[in-house]
Amino acid sequence: MAKVFFPEMKKKLAFGAMRLPMTGGQIDKKQVCEMVDAFIENGFNYFDTAHGYHDGLSETTLKECLTSRHDRSEYTLTDKLTEPYFNSREEIRPFLEKQLEWCGVEYFDFYLMHALGRGNYDKFQRCEAFDVAQELKKEGKIRHLGISFHDTADFLDRILTDHPEIEIVQIQFNYLDYEDDKVQSRKCYEVCKKHDKPILVMEPVKGGSLVSLSDEAKKVYDELGDMSYASYAIRFVAGFDQIAMVLSGMSSIEQMKDNISYMKDFVPLSEKEMEAVEKVTRITKGLDLIPCTNCRYCIEENHCPMDIRIPDLFACMNGRGSFTGTTKEQYEEITSGSGKASDCVRCGMCENVCPQHLEIRSLLEKVAAQFE
Repeated sequence: MAKVFFPEMKKKLAFGAMRLPMTGGQIDKKQVCEMVDAFIENGFNYFDTAHGYHDGLSETTLKECLTSRHDRSEYTLTDKLTEPYFNSREEIRPFLEKQLEWCGVEYFDFYLMHALGRGNYDKFQRCEAFDVAQELKKEGKIRHLGISFHDTADFLDRILTDHPEIEIVQIQFNYLDYEDDKVQSRKCYEVCKKHDKPILVMEPVKGGSLVSLSDEAKKVYDELGDMSYASYAIRFVAGFDQIAMVLSGMSSIEQMKDNISYMKDFVPLSEKEMEAVEKVTRITKGLDLIPCTNCRYCIEENHCPMDIRIPDLFACMNGRGSFTGTTKEQYEEITSGSGKASDCVRCGMCENVCPQHLEIRSLLEKVAAQFE
């Protein structure tokens, strides 16, 4: 029988509000409302947001499409404290109170110290962020305190040792990153298990990479039946016993209906399906693709002074011979009005915030050599 970590969590699929549906350059709120309603009607209730998502519009969209339309008992809501939005202890409480207002709620069920790693942990410590969060928890503005994490397993072990009050940990976890030396999905999972911390999973389909597969990989899954490629990735993750919730950044009602179809009554992967996942992993790793998840942290908050659309250029590079056959003309269309790969000034700001720990500057040189 599956573990129950938090009784307020229903089922094992979460609605991540980082990649909401778009139309005409704006969030498609009509479709978001439809998705929210379908999600709740099918027995799911966990929603996840952060202030940086959709340039600050994710939270207010959830207010308009979720919290103003559904009773508070129908959903659990997670928000996050992100490093660019505070510089002192005194700024943390007012920021959280603004987040409550933006989301239209009186408390957050879960509140996470966001994207912790070597580059920002000292700031969270210096500003006593965990202490402030504990005070807010005592006041009822936070129900559960957690972290989201983007670094190596040894550093996660340090944080959980420093802060035993952490109740839940969000990590990147998928079958492609399971044994990856940089992401360290398996090792981070084992650290959480060592500290007996429930896990929230982000990037179960690696930003869509495990859906946009090569023809050879698709054939492996197609031979199993007619389930979606995403279903194998999400069910792989959900089958681990320390996983409390799997976040899916659903961008359309069709994606939501697909996720609901196999997560409403979740069944772990069979032995045959697991063998297929292992085969797809070997095939995909053999393609030597840039493992970018299109999270866009590298270009948000002015992290690229040259306005280079880094994730889009990496998608071009990945498509050059694998899936779409990207042409030089398509590259030039993408870079029209923004920076080219060769415009990189090697400041390194993008690499400091990349959850995948990519060597972006060197990779941009390869993109320039391919397309320019």
